[in-house]
Parts: sequence; structure tokens; C-alpha cells
Amino acid sequence: MNPAHNIYIHVPFCMSKCNYCAFFSHACANPDWDKYQDEIQNEIEHWGHVLGRVTIPTIFFGGGTPSLMPIKCFEKIIGKIHQCFNVQADAEITIESNPGTIDKIKMHDFKSNGMNRISIGIQSMDDERLKYLGRRHSVSDAIHTLITAQDMGLGVSGDFIYGLPGDTVSDVINTCKKINSLGLTHCSMYELTIEDGTPLARTNPVMPTNNEMAEMYLAIQNTLNLDRYEVSNYATPGNHCRHNENVWDGAPYIGIGRGAAGRIYYNNTWYEQRGNGAEFSPMTSDNRAIEKVITGMRTMRGTHLTDDVKRVINMDTILSMPEHVRISGNRIRATDAGIMVLDDMLAKIIR
Repeated sequence: MNPAHNIYIHVPFCMSKCNYCAFFSHACANPDWDKYQDEIQNEIEHWGHVLGRVTIPTIFFGGGTPSLMPIKCFEKIIGKIHQCFNVQADAEITIESNPGTIDKIKMHDFKSNGMNRISIGIQSMDDERLKYLGRRHSVSDAIHTLITAQDMGLGVSGDFIYGLPGDTVSDVINTCKKINSLGLTHCSMYELTIEDGTPLARTNPVMPTNNEMAEMYLAIQNTLNLDRYEVSNYATPGNHCRHNENVWDGAPYIGIGRGAAGRIYYNNTWYEQRGNGAEFSPMTSDNRAIEKVITGMRTMRGTHLTDDVKRVINMDTILSMPEHVRISGNRIRATDAGIMVLDDMLAKIIR
């Protein structure tokens, strides 16, 4: 019997492309949702045949803007997953949303069909910064969506971006104080990265220095009323994103839809997989173990010291760097100092 697999479903459609976005997504006024749902259902059915009725602990709809999806489309996709797999009774089902793309009625319909967690792309608590990022919503739109979701009893996360041109440590502290006032139990704080080919890249912006970014990062940890549990993610106990935690911890997951990626474990072999049949190729045990080290060490609980992980790390090097990495029970984890130099530290401890 194959192990439990989490599911990631990519919804590539957006109302407009944000200035910083390099994800696989399309600005589309009238997506062909019937074609999309048929393709997704076919993929789900395919993996049901390949893996059998494996357990599904989490389902994550990312994008793009999944909240644009018509409720009938969501209903059919969720129905197909239940038809092909054993969805846990307490499965976490997350939908990413942008303010202004979902109202109370639609949110209720999503919840009635299983959604129990919503991740809202707020990005900034300043209207001018939202315009700079190319967002279509206002701060008031974001707060309204957030409060609606909270009142409905959903698990709510907010996504934010910091380190924009001209941002200061004080700006970041003020953002964190505003987040605290919203009563969020989970948020993601992403450092702005200028990706080649995006509208922001063409403006050649002057970004904060590495030292300034490091000060902002520390300010977030010191100001938010939430605990950091991964490099960019903060939550109160019991409100971590289970889907992401499973992926970071090395659990198998299926990527469904164009632009999705997965890691399938089938017949005692790991496979690198991409949605829409784009790829399904075997991985060596060592390559998969290195991935588990890289993703696990981004979390505060670290990487589980399984036999495959032990083969790809240099334990003598780890023992020589107590200021950056520690062994805690059956895991290795980065210290606070190690998190600040994570890439360099990983290069040293991976064989």
C-alpha cells in the first residue's frame, strides 16, 4: 500500500498579473473553467489509478487566484478527490484568495464544500505600496475579506511582502503592529524578490541592503504576536499550515494542474512530478534526501534524522558548528544565528 499523499492543485488564472509575480499564471477575464475542471478531474483520476485509494491529509489550492474559481468547479474537483482517494475526516483544505475576488456568499459555498482554511494575499497594509506592487485591492478590501473569513470560523492566514524599495525597519515594525491588531493566527512574511522578466525588474529598483533586510527580518520576529515556525511563516500553536509542514517535512504530495509540482512515492521509489503530465521521473534516494534537508532546515523543528538524511549530511561538520546548527532529539535544526546564514550553512553540512 502506498503512503498518504498531500495534494496541491494549481489554479493559473488571475484578474491581472502583479508587478512582482513570476509564477505560472495568466491574466484572463473569462477563463474556460469547464475545460480546466475536466483537465484537473482527469489528473486526479489518473493518480487514483496509479496510487490506489491512498489517504489525503491536506489539499491546497494555490495560484494564480483560486478564489476566482466558480463554486461548481470547486465542488466537482473536491468530489473527484473523494471519489478517487480516502480524504481524512479532518483534512486541511486551503484556498488562496485575493481580496475582492470572494464575498461572504461565495466563501460560505466554499466552506460548505470542505474548505476550512483560507490564505489571503493582503501583501501590504499601505494603499500606496499595494499600487506599487500592482495589486487591485485596497487595505480596506483586505480587512473586510479577513474579518468575513474570521467570522465564518475559517482558519485564516495573511500573506505580506516586505523589503520594498524605500522600506525601513520602522515601516516593517508598523506593519507588524497592524497585523497584530487584526487578530491573525497565521501569516506569511515574504521578502520582496525582484524576478527577471517582471515589470518591477524592468524598473531596476534600488532595494534595501542585505543588512537592512536582516534588520527587518529580526524586527518581524520581535514585533509579531506570532511564533516563527518556518523562515517566512508565523503562527499561534495549533494554527500552522499543515499542508506546508507536511511538504517541508518530506511527505509525498501530488501536483495537479499546469504549473504544479509534486513528489510522488510509488513502489518504494521517489518521483519528481509535474502537473498536466509534464514530468514523472525517478529520483535517487540521495537527491530526495537532500531536498528534505533543504526544506526541513527552513523550519524551526528542523529535519528528521532518517537513514536517508544521515547518508547525505556531514555529522562531523554539524557537531563543529553549534552556533549555527544543533541536534535536537531525532532532528537537526538551525539556530537563530544559523537561520540568518541558512544557504551557506546548508552548503557546508550537505555532503
